Amino acid sequence: MNIFRRRERRDGADVPRDQALTLLSEGEATRLRGYVREAFAARGLEVTVEAGRVTTTLGWGCGLGNLEARCHGDNRGPRSWRALVDEHVDLIVRSVERPKAVRSLPRDQALAQLYPRFIPSEPASLKAFGYGPASVPELLEVLALDLPESVDMLGADDLAELGDPAELREHALRNLRAVRIDRHEVVRGDDGSHFDVLMGESYFIPSLALVLDEVVGRYQDAASPHGVLVALPHRHQLAFHVVRDLSVVTSLHAMAQFARACFSTEPGAVSPSVYWWHEGRFVRVATQDGAGLPVKLTEEGTAVLGLVGG
Repeated sequence: MNIFRRRERRDGADVPRDQALTLLSEGEATRLRGYVREAFAARGLEVTVEAGRVTTTLGWGCGLGNLEARCHGDNRGPRSWRALVDEHVDLIVRSVERPKAVRSLPRDQALAQLYPRFIPSEPASLKAFGYGPASVPELLEVLALDLPESVDMLGADDLAELGDPAELREHALRNLRAVRIDRHEVVRGDDGSHFDVLMGESYFIPSLALVLDEVVGRYQDAASPHGVLVALPHRHQLAFHVVRDLSVVTSLHAMAQFARACFSTEPGAVSPSVYWWHEGRFVRVATQDGAGLPVKLTEEGTAVLGLVGG
């Protein structure tokens, strides 16, 4: 008897992709949605499964993007997906059923666990989380509690129980400065492109863009009057390139490709775009829609490339 289970193969790239869960084929996405429905049903919850999210009869729901990325990135293949779905749904149900942390924690403890977090700006999120400053285009800056099993994003009503939003943000930024970066790499290409990548277990690595000058100063000897390119692909990663010379041309294109690849394949996706940080302001300068497609520069991106001529 063969005691080794063969890894179930994924559908090939030639099989049509699902329109909502684009990392999966249509058949794989249908299979994943079925597992999600079964997992919620096993916990006594009926759900309506839509293309990219599920909604319970109790009125709350969740997106499938993080689960899609986890399944796509698991090298065991589809045989592992049911277990991944069960684990994911367990975590979601526990987070919904437990008392709201902001109401159960002492205020001092809540302030010690408060951080700024970036999430994609979507119509469904604007009502609950549109209170933050417009710091990075296409993203919402929200305040969140870092809890042992999850991150609890705070709505406007939650903040009212803690205090003044501006004061709370200052607490969050102080906590952010102490976030641990576990890994630093410099990515270099044969074309002269180069950029730094910071990674960590913390869910708030992209939020370090809010103190970017301080963060860059840990790895670069001197600031540049031309600013910094920055990418925030997913919740555990931040990439940057200090604009000094003509290497910005190839580096911007390399960062756009990098951001798209990491955004598309890792859980906790934040943004596929590259931004330019200059004098405390973020501007979107480039993005890429998919592998093999050209990088799209905005007007501001073209202007950045002209900063360091000669």
